Amino acid sequence: MSASASTTASTAAAAKPYRILGIQQIAIGGPDKAALRRLWVDVLGLEVTGNFVSERENVDEDICAIGSGPHKVEVDLMQPLDPEKKPAVHVTPLNHVGLWVDDLPRAVEWMTAHGVRFAPGGIRKGAAGYDICFIHPKSNDEFPIGGEGVLIELVQAPAEVVKALGGG
Repeated sequence: MSASASTTASTAAAAKPYRILGIQQIAIGGPDKAALRRLWVDVLGLEVTGNFVSERENVDEDICAIGSGPHKVEVDLMQPLDPEKKPAVHVTPLNHVGLWVDDLPRAVEWMTAHGVRFAPGGIRKGAAGYDICFIHPKSNDEFPIGGEGVLIELVQAPAEVVKALGGG
């Protein structure tokens, strides 16, 4: 990267009213989460820490964990309640990636003003109890920045995660 490109990138980063702190979760979908559990829990040894069922989100998911404390990363194993309905959490095996953000409302406000397209639903409570929202995988004419094919979940980091991951 040239010196001027590096300076421009640094200036743009400094102007944002939020920081992305790290990975909060990886969500994996399949037609039957029993097969996912066999690999992720029985073979790889992840701990199941909860379950979330939502008709609105068409999902039955097991919430698993790697690590602990502020460095814990969720691995959500998801199957659809109805494979014929949307959202189709099982169609893309790597369903989405969740990122910790230090100030979710400010991040959404800034990103929206800068052309980022968000999926319907706005900021709301997610399966793990944190406020969340999603960057749409595709851009459109009104919002020219999307996830380039990847659904990205922004997750409000609690204070201990913000502190541990260098956000403040």
